[in-house]
Parts: sequence; C-alpha cells; structure tokens
Amino acid sequence: MALSKRPRRSRRPKKPPLKKRKTSAAAGRPRKAARVASKTAAPGIVETALATFAHEVRTPLTGILAISDLLATSDLDERERRWVDTIKAGAEHLASLATLFVDAARGGRSGYGVRQDFFDLRALAHSVGDSLAGRATAKGLQSRVEISEKLPAFVTGDPVRLRAALENLIDNATKFTEEGAVALTVRPASEAKGKVAVAFAVSDSGIGLTLKEIKRLFRPFSQANVKIAARFGGAGLGLSSVKQLARAMGGDIVVAPRRGGGAVFTLTVQLTRAEVAPDDSGPGDDHLQAHARGLRVLSVEDNPFGRVVLNAVLTELGHHAEFVSRGEDALERITQGGFDAILMDMVLPGIDGIEAIRRIRALGPPFGSAAIIGVSGRGDDEAAARAAGADAFLVKPVSPRALAIALLEVTRRAAGAT
Repeated sequence: MALSKRPRRSRRPKKPPLKKRKTSAAAGRPRKAARVASKTAAPGIVETALATFAHEVRTPLTGILAISDLLATSDLDERERRWVDTIKAGAEHLASLATLFVDAARGGRSGYGVRQDFFDLRALAHSVGDSLAGRATAKGLQSRVEISEKLPAFVTGDPVRLRAALENLIDNATKFTEEGAVALTVRPASEAKGKVAVAFAVSDSGIGLTLKEIKRLFRPFSQANVKIAARFGGAGLGLSSVKQLARAMGGDIVVAPRRGGGAVFTLTVQLTRAEVAPDDSGPGDDHLQAHARGLRVLSVEDNPFGRVVLNAVLTELGHHAEFVSRGEDALERITQGGFDAILMDMVLPGIDGIEAIRRIRALGPPFGSAAIIGVSGRGDDEAAARAAGADAFLVKPVSPRALAIALLEVTRRAAGAT
C-alpha cells in the first residue's frame, strides 16, 4: 500500500523583522497637541463662520424689512398690501433662522446668551400675529389672532430670540397645513414677584402628530416623520433650538394634538414686568416724527445695499444722512463737525466698529461727544460697543421704528448733557 506523500510547503523567504521606530514622549507630543488643537479650534471656526454668515444675511434682510415697513405705510390696495406682508413675513423668518443657526452652533459651548432688553410685548405679539396672517394669506389659509388685554405692555427679556422662536412655530404651522386655518393665541399664564409667564399657542389644522412622532420632535436634526419631511422640507433644527431657547428664558414648549385634526404648540417664557415713566410710555409715530426731525446723521456702513436702505429710512424719518465705509474715514469726517448722531456698524474694513467708537470718544468734546448708536447682527457685540462708548445699540434687522426711537433717545440724552 503506497503511502500518500505530504504536500510540500513552499518555502518563502523570511522577511526581516520590522524595526520598531523609537518615538520619545516628546516626539509624540506635537501630534497629540495638534489633534487637541484641531478639536478645540473647530467649534470656534464654525461659530465664527456662522456669525459672519449671520452678519452678511442680516444686512440685506434689514433692508427688505425696512422697505417693507415703508411700503406698508404707503397708499396700497388690498392685493399689494398682501404682497408686502408676504415679503415681510419671509424676511422675518430668514432673520429668525439666522439667529437659530448661530445659537445652535454656540449651544454646545457657551449656551444661549439670553439678553434682558426693554421691549413692547404687545407690539411684538401683534407683529407676530401679522406675520402669521401674512403667511396664511399667501398660502390660501384662514388665520385667527387673539391677544389678551391682560398682557403687560412693557417687559424686559430677549425679544430677538423670542421672535425667532415664534417665527419658527408659525413657519411650521403654515408649512404643514394645506387647507384650513392657523391661529395664534397670546395670554399671561401666571405672575409672581414682578415676573410674568406668557404663553404663546400656535395651532393648525394640518397633518397632526402621533405620540411616537411627538417624542422625536425636539431632537436636534431630527424630523418627526422622515417621509413627511421629504415632502414638506426642513432640516429639523428649528424645534430643538426653540425648546432650548424656551428653557433658557425660564419656560418650555409642549405640543398636543388639536381636536378635529392638527396640532397645538404652546411656548411659555418668563419675562419681567417693566415700569415705564409717563414721558416714555409708548411714543407713537406722530410723536417720533414731531420730536426727531432734522438730525444730521453719519452712517458708517460699507455695504452698498445697506446704504441705500438706510438713506431711504432716514430720509423718510426726516433726517439728513451722510455715509462713509471705513472707521478711519468716520474719524476724519467727524472732526469737520456738524453731526447729531453716528450709526456705527460693527463689522467694517480696516478698524472695526468697536475701535472706531473708542477713537471717536478719544477725540474729546465737542467732536467726541456725539451720540453713537452701535449696529450689528450679533447681540454679543453690545457689551463691547457700550464699553467703547456707544450710547445705544441695535441688533439687525433694524426696523424704522426702532431706529427712530433710538435716535430720539440718544439725541435727547446728548442735549440734556450739554
């Protein structure tokens, strides 16, 4: 019986053992430091990029909103007024999106920088109601707005982020409603020790939500229903940011199915009731124009579109405007005298608005004592602007009314100081 031969193993040449590269602890530190630096730098880069984006977006949006406000005071027929309302509602929504995206980028690092500004709560509620009505009309929907007479007039809080949160809810209500109606109800929920909780309820007769979808609704970058999201659009960022904003403002947001179909989103925030002196209680448009005519205003604005819009608004308010694009040019022009107020944008070529304000104040009286209003798309710039010497600060998009009030107040204070 023949023995079966074992198969020969092919002899492969042995590879020389790989030499281990000796790396000292010091040699490994640069790579480790680079990795750590990249991780820590990335959020800052993203935040800076989004802040720049917000500034660039808000500049034209400020113009769109300002021109819309001016058109709304013109002699328009009903159809033209609906067009203006639609344009304004869209611009307001884009402005709110810019705020939400910047806040979302900062949320993981520094949280939401909620401000405590004096504002007219009733005016904000009516403005949001107008936005809802404008969007509903553009889509062929019915709308209903109910604002309680018990709502306090003046409060302190964060009107920019509150408006952004409400615009997001209104956008969702109209987006997911193909027929029927959308509604806004605003009422005080509770009050204690000068604090008032205000509830904003946005309801619709749209597609509605299941309990499973409600659980997913407030997760970042998550849609309640993927198929519906593909149909109606949306990044899923808004409601997550709205919930964080609500909690940062001492409240929350809840959602419930609406009887008869649709959903009701109720946003609650804590605000501080503000006491207003009789002389400052809600100046009307006639009061503003009567007491703030004829100012010479120097606007430091490098964006050509922003210049055109500001010139139109200031002229409509009865002021005379001159424009320069650089902080250095502003210093030279101010020393020639004759200006009652200066509008200083924060983002400029050359020296920025903060440094320009600082150098203006260093001129001393009379040139360095002019009233200065800082203007920026970032609310975080206010503290630095005021520290440099600004008398007031406006966050873009700036309405003609807000600009008129700011000019009236700063020039009144400047006159009283002289």
